[in-house]
Amino acid sequence: MFEIEVDSNTPLDVFYQTLNSQLAALLYDERDMICNAAQFSAFVMQTIPELNWAGFYFARDKQLVLGPYVGKVACTRIPFGRGVCGAAAHSQQTQRVEDVHAFEGHIACDSASASEVVIPIVYEGDLIGVFDIDSPKVRRFSQADQEGLEALVTTFIESTDLEWSF
Repeated sequence: MFEIEVDSNTPLDVFYQTLNSQLAALLYDERDMICNAAQFSAFVMQTIPELNWAGFYFARDKQLVLGPYVGKVACTRIPFGRGVCGAAAHSQQTQRVEDVHAFEGHIACDSASASEVVIPIVYEGDLIGVFDIDSPKVRRFSQADQEGLEALVTTFIESTDLEWSF
């Protein structure tokens, strides 16, 4: 349904704009956070090449708790400030790591992961959680990938009721 062939001649910004249009259509008329998080995780895994994990961690009392994802079994709780996800939660800034094995304090939930992007989900100034994307390829994510992924997360935020509390 949402498979896109990556043409080496297609600029990444055009690729991500196309994905963003498809994501908006996928999430249209559904506002539930868990449902949209599950759909978003699956969508990213199906459409973006060279990934081995995509999913959410939600903020609870200065730690992140595993949410909907696609990939191998994952860490269930991550303290703010620990690992790439915890760094994104603590700083509320996107973390793009070219080689996770060189990242001090990296948490190896899957030893096959080699690079990672973690995007904080902030709504009305509050950290709701993070969206985490892993790849088995070192230096998988460029600045253009980061910007495209951040745009996808923005579409998720705009399409989802995030007032729901745990």
